[in-house]
Amino acid sequence: MKKLLLIALILFLKSNFSQNYSSPDSNFQLSFSTNEKGEFYYQLKYKDKFVVKNSRLGFVMNDNGDFFSSFEIENVKENYFNEKWSTVWGEVDSILNQYNEVKVTLKQVSSNRFLIITFRIFNDGLGLRYDFPKQENLKYFIVKDELTEFSLSGNHKAFWIPGDYDSQEYTYTTSKLSEVNSSKGLSFDDIIVKSIPGNNFVQTPLMLKSDDGLYINIHEAALLDYPVMYLEVDKQNFVLRTHLCPDVFGNKAYLQTPFNTPWRTIIVSEKAEKILESNLILNLNEPSKIEDVSWIKPQKYIGIWWGMHVGLYSWNYADLDNTRIETTDWQNLKPNGKHGATTERTKRYIDFAAKYGFDAVLIEGWNVGWEDWFGHWKEDVFDFITPYPDFDVEEVSNYSKAKSVNLIMHHETSASVTNYERRLDEAFRFLKNYNYNSIKTGYVGRIIPRGEHHDGQWMVNHFTRVLEKAAKEKICIDSHESVRPTGLHRTYPNWLSAEASRGNEFNAWSEGNPPEHETILPFTRLIGGPMDYTPGIFQLRMDYYSPENKFQVHTTLAKQLALFVIMYSPVQMAADLPENYERFPDAFQFIVDVPVNWQKKKVLSAEPGDFIVIARKDRNSDNWFLGAVTDENEREFNLSLGFLDEGNYEATLYCDSNDANWKTNPMSYKIEKRFVTNSDKIKIRLAEGGGCAISFIKK
Repeated sequence: MKKLLLIALILFLKSNFSQNYSSPDSNFQLSFSTNEKGEFYYQLKYKDKFVVKNSRLGFVMNDNGDFFSSFEIENVKENYFNEKWSTVWGEVDSILNQYNEVKVTLKQVSSNRFLIITFRIFNDGLGLRYDFPKQENLKYFIVKDELTEFSLSGNHKAFWIPGDYDSQEYTYTTSKLSEVNSSKGLSFDDIIVKSIPGNNFVQTPLMLKSDDGLYINIHEAALLDYPVMYLEVDKQNFVLRTHLCPDVFGNKAYLQTPFNTPWRTIIVSEKAEKILESNLILNLNEPSKIEDVSWIKPQKYIGIWWGMHVGLYSWNYADLDNTRIETTDWQNLKPNGKHGATTERTKRYIDFAAKYGFDAVLIEGWNVGWEDWFGHWKEDVFDFITPYPDFDVEEVSNYSKAKSVNLIMHHETSASVTNYERRLDEAFRFLKNYNYNSIKTGYVGRIIPRGEHHDGQWMVNHFTRVLEKAAKEKICIDSHESVRPTGLHRTYPNWLSAEASRGNEFNAWSEGNPPEHETILPFTRLIGGPMDYTPGIFQLRMDYYSPENKFQVHTTLAKQLALFVIMYSPVQMAADLPENYERFPDAFQFIVDVPVNWQKKKVLSAEPGDFIVIARKDRNSDNWFLGAVTDENEREFNLSLGFLDEGNYEATLYCDSNDANWKTNPMSYKIEKRFVTNSDKIKIRLAEGGGCAISFIKK
């Protein structure tokens, strides 16, 4: 009898099939099915509302063609997983990882090849990925296209930037999906390299809001040995189709079995706040590959950086062109008089860091080669070991050691990645010899090897190689112009932060970032991991430095303080000039006090594109800190302090003044103090483009 039942089950699985599974709390319902063509589909509901309607899965291969039809379901395995794991650093000190897992093994009858699709259903969403097991009829293969779809239930509001193969440095557009026009990205003259495949491609993380009140975030997790996923928008049917970054041949990925793809992620909630509190993407990444993590330390830092952006200093030492690192007599060049990274200036920055308890100083423009590379697509630009004549690397190293201040070295690769990889071993030995424990990498320009993109498989593998090699040398990485994060800082906790978006520096020399920018980024770019946004600009109008510079930062000063809480990074930069902080010592005190490593996180109120209020508890004390930011609209909040622990706190409020306004009076602020407990409420007002930062010091 049992044998007959087993035969009947196998026959049932191999025919048209549909089965339902749920999340641990039963709020999500996943179902998948095959049709008469043997095509495989899935759908997802949240509390009986469609999140994703019937959506196709599969691939197109270069040599093997169709890998999306003629499938039979061989077997289905279920598993329940529940653990709590501790973070090396992060927004919280521990994370619950709880899900129901479903593994569906598919057999393609026409080719006798196998594909496993794994679904993990969490209480806050879904992760799915493809596993190509080791098998006789599929060994080496090339992915031409991945066919993963997200068929949405309607014409949702979307917060999007163009799906660009080489840059994420755009401001966000808020529109209906039917109104997406990513070709508008071509008008961004302040972005150096743009590669937008069409007018209906958007980047992930993509934030959506449905008409019936669901917040939906689509992204990916654990991006390794595979290109970045963008979404092609079907503006009539509201279907999002996966589009992978290609190489020069139009191929997407070169793979060998066994292999598993990154996870495709869908985070869903009826509350915007819960999107920001989700740890789904981190949970889909593997635990740390680094056994000894004791050397990995979050850092608050200042740097020789903003002065270059506002035109006071330069990265380059001399004004000339047609230089070559191998033949130029760097010692006898005539200096331009504006070089920023001099020995004396660096020592002043180290003094400032030591005085106020900062962990590190970033030094940009210390090394030869800045004279002649911008826009030339040159191969050999930097050697990463030769300082300019006015930068004594040994003297600076000894001085920083004496002051107990770490140094962060800048490696601008000029996007000549082959050059960087050839020189990486020597460069790492150099920085270890001179007291540098972290690197800020940069990839400005068009990628070399020529024909590759920033987001292609080749570059994804490069970023991983740098992380792995850095880990062996006990070096931390802060990557700029890199692929956007996908939670890999769990697996490689030495990847402290990344830029991979439009940062604060755009305000110094372009139309900049609109006031809503920082209310969207936490729902988009930061969903995948920390961002080195470089907050803390106090001198907000650039005509302070030169009358012809009419640009400005599109926030108030109080909002710049709040960004230290809102824009999470374990390597957080106080980005302005030290002399500007000394002009406003009372406001600067918040930057001195605010930590960069957290024990708890509570999102008190949020709406993408409008406002965000977040409270965080310091990992190393009982103190809490709060940040609140708004878009171009003035807002008021009456905040319950129930997130505080028992006991008394001294609250210091850094708020917009009554006459503050990001356009007309951005640097006007006020500071108030009071004693509070967790039974109290605090009323705060945010000016147009403004914010508020609060420290709660336990007494």
